[in-house]
Amino acid sequence: MAEQNLDLRTRKFWGWGFADTGITDAEVDTLGTMIRDKFGFPIHDLAKAPTIDEIELRDPRVTPPDTLAHICKSDTWTRAEHTLGKNLGDFVRGLERKFDNPPDFVAFPRNERDVVSILDWAHDNAVAVIPYGGGSSVAQGIEPIVTDDYRGAITVDLRHLNQVLEIDRESRSARIQGGVLGPDMENQLRPHGLSMRFFLQAFEFSSLGGWIATRAAGHFATGATQIDDSVQSMRVVTPSGTMQTRRLPCDGAGVSADRMFIGSEGTLGIITEAWMRLQDKPTFKVATSVPFDNFTNAVNAIRALSQSGLQPSNCRLLDPTESLLSGASKSDSILVVAFESADHELHAWMQRAAQICADHGGRVSKEALQGVSSPDAGHSGAAGRWRDFFVRGPYFKEGYTRMGVLRETFETACTWSAFPELHARVVEETTKAAKRECGDGVVACRFTHVYPDGPAPYYTVLAPAKQGAEVEQWAAIKAAASEAVLAAGGTITHHHAVGRFHRPWYDQQRPELFASALQSVKKTVDPSGIMNPGVLVDPR
Repeated sequence: MAEQNLDLRTRKFWGWGFADTGITDAEVDTLGTMIRDKFGFPIHDLAKAPTIDEIELRDPRVTPPDTLAHICKSDTWTRAEHTLGKNLGDFVRGLERKFDNPPDFVAFPRNERDVVSILDWAHDNAVAVIPYGGGSSVAQGIEPIVTDDYRGAITVDLRHLNQVLEIDRESRSARIQGGVLGPDMENQLRPHGLSMRFFLQAFEFSSLGGWIATRAAGHFATGATQIDDSVQSMRVVTPSGTMQTRRLPCDGAGVSADRMFIGSEGTLGIITEAWMRLQDKPTFKVATSVPFDNFTNAVNAIRALSQSGLQPSNCRLLDPTESLLSGASKSDSILVVAFESADHELHAWMQRAAQICADHGGRVSKEALQGVSSPDAGHSGAAGRWRDFFVRGPYFKEGYTRMGVLRETFETACTWSAFPELHARVVEETTKAAKRECGDGVVACRFTHVYPDGPAPYYTVLAPAKQGAEVEQWAAIKAAASEAVLAAGGTITHHHAVGRFHRPWYDQQRPELFASALQSVKKTVDPSGIMNPGVLVDPR
């Protein structure tokens, strides 16, 4: 395919977005006023955002060889940009001008041959390699934290591997390079009437390879939500060689090679390209939002929807606190339901979904019960207010930190039968920890995805922060929440990945025999342990 003129603007070295875009001080002030009015938290004067001339980094421990120097950079901006991820601790440390673990340099491969050369050099020189897509990790999956066993650490940024290389329209799939960001990929697919329909909150600054490596989940809330089911085949460069899997619609031949690398988080190799299953762009859409007076009734309604076989494209539940925080409602739980198709009208689907909600006490509109909605139903009313808040969410993260508000999230998944106990325990223990550490705090919940056998609850914690102690405050709250999640039978992460941040609880969750098997796989494909050490498994 012809090369596209893609946007490679400079990204911020701290915060979310491009260097010439982002959130304004006025927007942060408005957000602060809302939080003070709704929750009574004190709001501080905005701390000054860091500038690049204020950032001091340690000297590089290693330099690229002459053969790779033309694709490598070690200036302060580039190294700082690739140091921190996008969780609360990252924003706090950035605001404190603490970039303690910068890569020694950043490599920007232009093709797969460059990737092979980089890994060969790193293997021969005991240098750790951190694969990097869009930098949106919230689990310390991209921070170059390595021990003295390594001579240094480098980041491999795949932003130039950003092309849709080939389209098989008949099979509705495409061969796509791993470094392409979500918007750039969709722009290249659009002229062909195709889409991956894989939209996540970090869509703007996350890459296809990153989605696969972290087992990301898109925002179609039922059915095949995780990236696993969209991968048709893949190509991975490891320190021991390059692996190409066979392109098939389904395969029953032993353990899946694809699935061994899906979710490997850069510990086994670098995903350079993949054949991905696509969809026709939808032409029929219906949507509605349904208020509930009672959260338990709303949970029962969304469970019935998930087990109905209707498979709505959007099926999200906001509890009253989440509704209040986002402006969707002052006191109700809100259930957002939407359907889309490229093939057929959807009135019957919406009509049945609306009736299920009404049967469980939802206040359903007349239009929804008739199976119709206004053209902008998903972008107006309660659903629209929550959507706008959600889409803008990543940009606000740095704002919370600057105004002295601790705001962070965690998510899990569990069975429907386990949910009541899990939810009660998680909210109780997390709220207790927030009040102990911060003096006050609220915990909100929404369902990001639902399955016939259980939901994926996503929790937001909001509390006053103590300047200089935010990282320790959140660590204590997160530990309490994580222990509660595991004790109640949930997973430590449904879609945020493990990284280094979730390792203690991931180690508890996974079977010991599996951990040993994973170590053996890593030793085979990465004998020197250079690939993203400390993530998923210990490097040696």
